[in-house]
Amino acid sequence: REAPMNPEPWEDVMADLEHKIMPGITHWQHPHFHAYFPSPISYPAVLGDMLSDIIGCLGFSWVASPAITELETIVLDWFGKAIGLPPSFLSESNGGGVLQGSASECVLVSMLAAREQALSRLNEENLSDHKASHLPKLVAYCSMEAHSCVEKAAMISLVTLRKLEPDSNSSLRGSILSKAIEEDEAKGLIPFMVLATLGSTGSCSFDNLEELG
Repeated sequence: REAPMNPEPWEDVMADLEHKIMPGITHWQHPHFHAYFPSPISYPAVLGDMLSDIIGCLGFSWVASPAITELETIVLDWFGKAIGLPPSFLSESNGGGVLQGSASECVLVSMLAAREQALSRLNEENLSDHKASHLPKLVAYCSMEAHSCVEKAAMISLVTLRKLEPDSNSSLRGSILSKAIEEDEAKGLIPFMVLATLGSTGSCSFDNLEELG
């Protein structure tokens, strides 16, 4: 239907939600919803979103919003410590990070960052006029069980992605990765990133993170 040209009463807006949206929605919060991911919302999250929407500022830089930027840094350090990351991953050293809109976006940003680091290093070593001249040689690795967002990130990043066959438990092992790296280095390619899967979409399989390094 056409977009409304005039304001509508709140009761009509809620009626549209109940009668036109809810009957056809995939209700991720329903207790009988067992697919994809666990319920991504909670009452504290609802309240947090309300406070964020009330403030309504853009936190893309410290100058734009000092408090929001510093809160982001603090919360990410909390999370890093909660999952046992070493100090090198925290903001007090050379680590830290930012919140992204989705896990797929995180994969893309991580790949772009790894690509930039690799290209800058190669440019310094080879004194090339253009960093992009090394781009065709870069290769990243993941399991065949990896999420589709990894392949999409490689396409956007213009790098080669080699999807490796996992073991019988659908786990990517260190020996499989090492063999692939040796093969690619012999071809003159430059490995720059490994993307481990910790809970695949298809079977919740885990790559052997300790072996992958």
